[in-house]
Amino acid sequence: MKYRTIITFKNYFEEFLNKQTQKVKDKIIWTFLLIEEVEKVPETYLKHLVGTDGLYEIRVQIGSDIFRIFCFFDEGKLVVLANGFQKKSRKTSKQEITKALRIKEDYYDGKK
Repeated sequence: MKYRTIITFKNYFEEFLNKQTQKVKDKIIWTFLLIEEVEKVPETYLKHLVGTDGLYEIRVQIGSDIFRIFCFFDEGKLVVLANGFQKKSRKTSKQEITKALRIKEDYYDGKK
């Protein structure tokens, strides 16, 4: 049973995904399937970003490489992917958060 559906918006996420190795792509796809099919997704894989208005990060780790994909919900069960990046420091880049919030705003403006 599917609890959520993941969609992309424009080409932000695809640009990120196309730059990754096949191993990274496979782990990202596996994580997406988990998010769609598990009722309560562990924070290890999907976490709300504190201090943001409804922005979440999908967390993917392969060995010591850490990747983050920002997303947000629409209509409760629809997960919209924004941008992704490889995390290289402990703090999540403000620049990436700002970009994700712009994408979210663009998405909702287009729905009006």
